[in-house]
Amino acid sequence: FKCNTYKFGDIMKRFIKSFVTISALSSLVIAPIFLSAGQASAETKNGTDASYVGAGVGVGVTNGGQTGDAATFGGNLTGRLKLGDTPFSARAHVLWSDQTTAIIPQVSADVGIAKNTNAYLGLGYSFVEANGKPTPLGNKDGVAVTAGVESEVTKNFLLYSNATLGIDAYKNSPASALSIQSGI
Repeated sequence: FKCNTYKFGDIMKRFIKSFVTISALSSLVIAPIFLSAGQASAETKNGTDASYVGAGVGVGVTNGGQTGDAATFGGNLTGRLKLGDTPFSARAHVLWSDQTTAIIPQVSADVGIAKNTNAYLGLGYSFVEANGKPTPLGNKDGVAVTAGVESEVTKNFLLYSNATLGIDAYKNSPASALSIQSGI
């Protein structure tokens, strides 16, 4: 008889790995559906011009290798303001953990890939309110690059998902941080 005991941290690491794996596989399955739907409706305008504020989860998937650098589960608030008839948007992300918050203003380039659906690439800077305390995107200020997709599913409801890379985002470590956010 062998008894295995698991620490809460081990369970969370397994949960996060499973979440990331499922998210990645889901994206691979869903992306062709969006792309083929966009190709099938040539007369329909691709993309969305919606400005929005959304909320959801934020999951850090990396570890900086030092104390206080552990991958962190938290939440997110995300906002988008479409900048006129240009392909650009002003965005803001707020990622929080149980210890502190990272605030990330960004500018993004948006591309319509299907009806009411955009893919986007954003560039900005992450400001961690309490340097050294973990957020889903590391524990110190740094440049943040985001790639994501957003889709207006009905009037006034939009789903979004993105991955944000925080460059040199850990105190006392050269490691970059990766966080995945999703919400409505």
